[in-house]
Amino acid sequence: MVHSFVEQAGPMTKQFRIGIDLGGSKVEGAAIDALGMVRLRRRIPTPAGDYRATIAAIVSVVADIERQIGIEQQGGTPASVGIGMPGAISPATGLVKNANSTWLNGRPLPQDLEAALGRPVRLANDANCFALSEATDGAAANCRIVFGVILGTGVGGGIVADRRLLAGANAIAGEWGHNPLPWPLPGELPGPACYCGRSGCIETFLSGPGMAADHRRHTAEILGSAEIARGAENGDTNCRATLDRYIDRLARGLAAVINLVDPDAIVLGGGLSAIGALYDGVPRRWGKYVFSDRVETRLLAPRHGDASGVRGAAWLWPAEPAK
Repeated sequence: MVHSFVEQAGPMTKQFRIGIDLGGSKVEGAAIDALGMVRLRRRIPTPAGDYRATIAAIVSVVADIERQIGIEQQGGTPASVGIGMPGAISPATGLVKNANSTWLNGRPLPQDLEAALGRPVRLANDANCFALSEATDGAAANCRIVFGVILGTGVGGGIVADRRLLAGANAIAGEWGHNPLPWPLPGELPGPACYCGRSGCIETFLSGPGMAADHRRHTAEILGSAEIARGAENGDTNCRATLDRYIDRLARGLAAVINLVDPDAIVLGGGLSAIGALYDGVPRRWGKYVFSDRVETRLLAPRHGDASGVRGAAWLWPAEPAK
């Protein structure tokens, strides 16, 4: 199914950027105008498992956005394209690494996209794009150091300092999801197996599938994370216990981040960020794990929601071309 819609009425600007959010289930694109407004969004399914079809899907979304914007009729130059993707580009090889969309791993995605689109592209991890969006003009816009978290089918993170994305020497800055769960309890060791080849990674506990698997281990009930959250809200004791375990684990995981990065704000994204109990429960618990007399870090819900991925990808380019 194809989704396409315009979010802002009025004439389109000639100067705009395109952001692409390459996810495991969807390829979403957005046109961002010179004022940072999302003017048009387009979404198609990701051809999972097919690398060449994934390239073609991104090209299709970009072409359709430019056609709907009317860039050719306006005589404008092609839009800049920024792409948020799972995993990262290895500084050593230029190939994709660490992507849970495993058909991308080992592929020269930047080079293939530039050839297919006929222009330079900028790529960053999808969690980095989320963090950049929320730190630039989102929930943490007035904060110096921001840690952006993705809690969804996987667990990722990104660090922004003074509105500049930190990538790191190995292009893995913020990848807290593949560290061990801090201060593990006896029943949490050695932890569930992770696709990365290790056991007990934060992602295996704090992703949506991780929450569902934890609930199943304790109750034999097969429920998704959204159902568990609803059940906890409605007084189901099994669901409440699962959510309590989740909140404590998230508090421990984020306390370790605070001890290392000491951010002004942590912004939650991904499907599990909609669980309202996290924003009260986690800060009430993380104090005993943070190496400080008090915790000034704020835990925030995202301002831009599921649009942050495409917005952050667009922000990989400056608002105006360099002179």
